[in-house]
Amino acid sequence: MSTGTAGTDSPTGTGTGTSAPPGTGEGAAFPLPRHPRTYEVTQARVLRSEWHKLWSVRSTWITLLTASALTLAIGLTMGATYGTEGDDAGLDTVIMTLIGIQLAQIAYVVLGILVTAGEYGTGMVRASMTAVPRRLPALWAKAAVFAAVVLAVALATAFATFLGAQLFLAGTGQQASLGDPGIARGLAGNAVGLTLLGLLALGLGASTRSVPAAIGAVVGGVMILPEVLGMLPYDFVGNAVRYFPIRALDAVTSARPIPDAASPGAALLALALWAAGSLALAALTLRRRDV
Repeated sequence: MSTGTAGTDSPTGTGTGTSAPPGTGEGAAFPLPRHPRTYEVTQARVLRSEWHKLWSVRSTWITLLTASALTLAIGLTMGATYGTEGDDAGLDTVIMTLIGIQLAQIAYVVLGILVTAGEYGTGMVRASMTAVPRRLPALWAKAAVFAAVVLAVALATAFATFLGAQLFLAGTGQQASLGDPGIARGLAGNAVGLTLLGLLALGLGASTRSVPAAIGAVVGGVMILPEVLGMLPYDFVGNAVRYFPIRALDAVTSARPIPDAASPGAALLALALWAAGSLALAALTLRRRDV
């Protein structure tokens, strides 16, 4: 006759009649995670992923170093040779010092395109969208990381170039200091303008999903088209062209008002709207089209 308690589960007959969930007992070989939320996809984790992804490719280092080197080298050359070319006090000091951005901006644009369209060329976008199924957080993270990096690099480069060029410009009509009216604003405005221009390119890269197509769109639509439209003999066209990205970038960079150009505040707003529109188009494309 058995002496065990009815309904026991253990061989010794001392159980309580209930069993613990699998994987949670004291001797479980593979205990279940106690905090499943630890593995959620959060915006902070997507940002961290995009940060590591940006710095893990050589194109990031190459484009950033190229942009900084071009700006610095051309700016120092302008400062070193200015005294032998004449004294033109009417020339804007910041514009002259940062003339190298006309080439450097191409490097920032290419980097912005590679951040998004480059993933479609390599197929990496499939892994990115699998890891972030909602997709848009990945786009916002790319834009935020890119903007932070470009802003920091462009800002440091602008101030370093200006201060370096001033070593040669002392005693000339272009001698200036950071405390002079418009100088610091022009240097900071240049960095912000380049960042917004890069975000415009980043959005176009995400929309076209092709590096050549995006580069063609930026070069043709952003850099060449305003120059062509500016030659038309219509006042309303000229008024509109001043708010195109390249013209707006010149306006926010200048320490003094440029004739027939937008004010620095209006130009900065125009650049922000161009970048926002490009990112909005990229978000719409990402939501409606498969990768």
